[in-house]
Amino acid sequence: MPSPPPRTPHEAPKSGRRESWIRRLADAHRDHPDRQVVAGHHNINYVVPLGWSLALLLHTMPFRARVKCRMPREAVEVVPRIWRSEPELLAVVSRHLKEVPRCLRDFGDWSLHSYRAGRALSEVQPEGPIGEPMMRSFAEFFARTAAVPDEELPPRPDGWPESGQSQEFLHWLIGFTEDRVHGPNRARFDRLFSAVGVRPDAMAAFRDDPDRPRLTPRPFCLLHTDVHRANVVVDRKQLAVIDWELAMYGDPLHDLATHLVRMDYEKDEQIRMKELWEDAMCRAGHVDMTAGMTTDLPVYLDFEYAQSVFPDVMRAALDLTVLPDEPDRADFAGAAVRVCRAVRRAAEPLRLTAVPDEDRAEEALREWYAGPFGRALPGAR
Repeated sequence: MPSPPPRTPHEAPKSGRRESWIRRLADAHRDHPDRQVVAGHHNINYVVPLGWSLALLLHTMPFRARVKCRMPREAVEVVPRIWRSEPELLAVVSRHLKEVPRCLRDFGDWSLHSYRAGRALSEVQPEGPIGEPMMRSFAEFFARTAAVPDEELPPRPDGWPESGQSQEFLHWLIGFTEDRVHGPNRARFDRLFSAVGVRPDAMAAFRDDPDRPRLTPRPFCLLHTDVHRANVVVDRKQLAVIDWELAMYGDPLHDLATHLVRMDYEKDEQIRMKELWEDAMCRAGHVDMTAGMTTDLPVYLDFEYAQSVFPDVMRAALDLTVLPDEPDRADFAGAAVRVCRAVRRAAEPLRLTAVPDEDRAEEALREWYAGPFGRALPGAR
């Protein structure tokens, strides 16, 4: 399994009196008493007003501006990151997609970003249809992202599949899920996985399924891989896709598949989004990236449902361990709903023989929580 490349020397924090002053002011911004906290799976963000002094040193305007102090958080590894430095990638992306917030400074342990005003789509429209204009905007976003020159992107890990090696790219994704997500966490979550019907050989069986067609070779491009409602900022009916830490270089159908699944579109919306995506890609001159779409997109959709069962079940369980008080019946019931949904969606791709009901899932979660890897886990809280 290729590892992400290490930080290169030019990524080291800048030095000098001016940079020391920038870091001091940035630290003060980060610790601002009125900061707005926006937490995600991978980062904690503090949104604060941008002061005059720091704005001048960064050569940006302070008028009503805010900045985002972005700090990585420790989490169970459940999704691939082929580029360890999001700021390095943003330097490329923000040149070509002007609406994407820029990284103003990378201090190594955290980074300072411009702030995109607006509201998250998850707040504006947390569920249900988003409408044709918004879907058209998403389709245009994917087409513009595909146009970012690959020679400007940071180096890929050693052994990364070459453009056009779609089958190898899918196998890399499957290998990551098995070798870095499922395998290392099987011991910790073994009883829980087994109790809800997820077999130890589930991903291996998915990879070796003889009925699954071999993918059509397609040109690769930059992928965001996490375009969902919480990662989209809407302002005056325009949208900006943020949070690029999980971006990668690969088969564009993978990006479309993750979007379709994580947006939780209804069936008719999924069909329409696929049509809009294909049309936008063709109009942008990326017709080769749509080759084999009819047969290959279902494969990527199956993979997305299959791999999601592992992080979704683990997160549902781990969230019980970080509550300020002991989880109550409602907490366990809510976690059981999340587990059942994940297993239900993965049942067909992974050929699971049974899907638990919510009572069985809740019982399994209670047993896991009471065991050595639940509330008894050192440092769980």
